[in-house]
Amino acid sequence: MTTNTKSVWGLSAAHLVTDLYSPVLPAILPLLIADQGYSFFLAGLIVTVYNLTSSMVQPLVGWVFDTRGFAFHISTSVLLSAIFISIVGLLDSYALVLASVAIAALGHAFFHPSALGTVSRLVKDANRGRLTSYFVIGGNLGYAIGPICAGIVVGLMGLAGLVILVIPGIVMAVVLRRILPAPDRAAVPAAPARTERPAYRAIALLVVASGLRAWAIFGSVAYLPTFLTLRGIDLVTANLLVSGMLIAGVVGQLAGGILSDRYGRKEYTLIGLVAAVPPFFVFLTSSGIVSIVALMVFGFILWSTFAVTVAMAHEIAPGNVGLVSGLMLGLAVGVGGMGVAATGWIADMTTLTLGLMTIPVAIALAIPLFIAVPYPWKALARGRSPSRG
Repeated sequence: MTTNTKSVWGLSAAHLVTDLYSPVLPAILPLLIADQGYSFFLAGLIVTVYNLTSSMVQPLVGWVFDTRGFAFHISTSVLLSAIFISIVGLLDSYALVLASVAIAALGHAFFHPSALGTVSRLVKDANRGRLTSYFVIGGNLGYAIGPICAGIVVGLMGLAGLVILVIPGIVMAVVLRRILPAPDRAAVPAAPARTERPAYRAIALLVVASGLRAWAIFGSVAYLPTFLTLRGIDLVTANLLVSGMLIAGVVGQLAGGILSDRYGRKEYTLIGLVAAVPPFFVFLTSSGIVSIVALMVFGFILWSTFAVTVAMAHEIAPGNVGLVSGLMLGLAVGVGGMGVAATGWIADMTTLTLGLMTIPVAIALAIPLFIAVPYPWKALARGRSPSRG
């Protein structure tokens, strides 16, 4: 294993810690709806505030990373997320809940652009998909563990028990402070010289298309626990199933990164999006083991395209890796968060099943946008660098 690969795995471990707290909010939405009387819309808006706050800050952090070498120590990011997510169960005021999740989102935002920008500068185009997937799966694992932790504590102790989750965050932050040095720009390889104008059109198309995919991703994570409980499944089991879907997505990320290196990133992304829709319909319209298997397949396929499109963005704009990382993991996720609230609104007006139908619609809308991204088809343009738009 090369030094660069080890460094990427180290950043992936840090990613796991940072993202552990991100999925706690969707996991506790059923209790917020039941105990606090929130509508689907108000509950979904909590997730939207979290995602939008993070999305607004991440591109700015990425720009500063590119131009000033700024990076935020991971331990501080973990503390912000751990403390302000864990106290949500103690708050009776909806306004305070929104303020708390917004502060927690800052911790989430500070980490990603600088860490992912560093990853981009450690890898080469030939293995970019695979190594980028290594970094991304750390966050996926954290995202998978979060609902399990939240489901157990609130299942045993109610919403107030959520405060227990601050303990692992504090412990991890102390460990990270001791074992990780302060961010050092000098340790990061210099970015490629900018000989061309930024690929504005290509990045804009990627961000919008990725935002629609994020709508599908976060809409499913936000409302599937509630959907499963309406099917008669207890909350702990429901969150375990959603975590299983996310873990399937981790495996998908690895497969997608490797296959995109070999067969092309654009090709793999489009095939993955098209292939993700049928198993989701099977999940909604079936029951028992067939429904569960379909859910896992859906998670595997849809999540497998995520790191692939991040690698595309880095290849399209190699001189702005921090900024495009912030846009792909920040702004695109924020767009997806707005979609979560829209899904909740439709569910309020109709049924949750009809609200979940927005997920395949969002995927379908993303497909023509990914096709339009000025990035070469590997089968048709071998050896050419990504087009600039």
